[in-house]
Amino acid sequence: MNRRNLLKYSGLFGIGFVSSPEIIWSNAINKSINRKNEFILKNNIMAEYGPPKMPKLSSLKARLHWNENPYGPNPNAIKKFNYYSSKGNFYSWDILKDFVKKIALKEGVRPENIMTGPGSSDLLEKVALVVFQNGGNVIAADPCYMSLINVVNSIGGSWKSVKLTKEYEHDLDKMESEIDSKTKLIYITNPNNPTATITHSKKLYDFCDSVSKRVPVFIDEAYLEISKGGLKNSMVGLVSKGRDVIITRTFSKIHGMAGLRLGYMVATEERLKKINKITRGGMGIAGPTIHAAIESLNDNYFLESSKEKLISNREFTVQELKSRNFNPMPSNTNFLIFELPKKTNPNLFLGKMYDERVSVKAMNFWNKKWCRVSIGTRENMERFISAFDKSMT
Repeated sequence: MNRRNLLKYSGLFGIGFVSSPEIIWSNAINKSINRKNEFILKNNIMAEYGPPKMPKLSSLKARLHWNENPYGPNPNAIKKFNYYSSKGNFYSWDILKDFVKKIALKEGVRPENIMTGPGSSDLLEKVALVVFQNGGNVIAADPCYMSLINVVNSIGGSWKSVKLTKEYEHDLDKMESEIDSKTKLIYITNPNNPTATITHSKKLYDFCDSVSKRVPVFIDEAYLEISKGGLKNSMVGLVSKGRDVIITRTFSKIHGMAGLRLGYMVATEERLKKINKITRGGMGIAGPTIHAAIESLNDNYFLESSKEKLISNREFTVQELKSRNFNPMPSNTNFLIFELPKKTNPNLFLGKMYDERVSVKAMNFWNKKWCRVSIGTRENMERFISAFDKSMT
């Protein structure tokens, strides 16, 4: 794939799969309905089911399918966004430079170690486009977040999947043993999506420290700030040691800015130079979003308050599910996943949930059926439990 075609592909992919996920998701459901196909997305590892009819998302009483934070954005960040919207006729390179400096200071690295993008998924996909333009394989968990994997597969690379351990952690020993001459990247989401589970930080640190000398390791930390221990368990310190480790973060989760689109990547200067030869960061980020993000970073109280409420609502939901003999995987995120009864028809289950105007996801992996539910407000979760009870009858 030459550079022009790669850039063209990157742009189209960004428009379709990053900036408009709701449109793509809606279209996927409609196509599934028209084909009378029970799946929205499917590969040889996992599948996502679609409801029997396209729901009107605006009518939902509990929107719990995209792991959004119901408590953000920070009100002060909204004020900043609104104020700088009136200055939208100006490019935002100056404030982006200030933002990068602030992030570099926060992460303990240099500005040259930071690359920004409209959400971390955009950066995941850019890395895949650059690293796998001549093929190769990526080693990642079974199951895992599919954004990077989908790009790798679509441009001629391949995915070597490694099932999580019985404790729902990444099987680091097995992942290392799967490295071969064609391996170009190891991809780890920690905490993992869709399982919500986390891998022990010391084990992961030692793994990255060692393995990154042979092959780059990509750690997607989109949910880490919500996890127990938070950023103390980040792998970002390895970048300062010169290890070929890539870290991504997003403002979509704890900051509650999913619709404003901002994320960043931390990596060695050499790694980022290779990526910037093909596609540069910073494009596609609105100036008002950057101002809002800076304001959000300045208010740790709001972030901690959001985290506390999310955890409280998560614990409430876990107890409600356990009282009904459902056992969610141990979550370190703002969502839960639990196994559905074997007799469940996932499409009918989703249909009943949407009839109650509650959106969730239904998946299939490990030859089991699962429900993944995002954590919303307490009212959202009470409505989810009520809808879930009705869907199980």
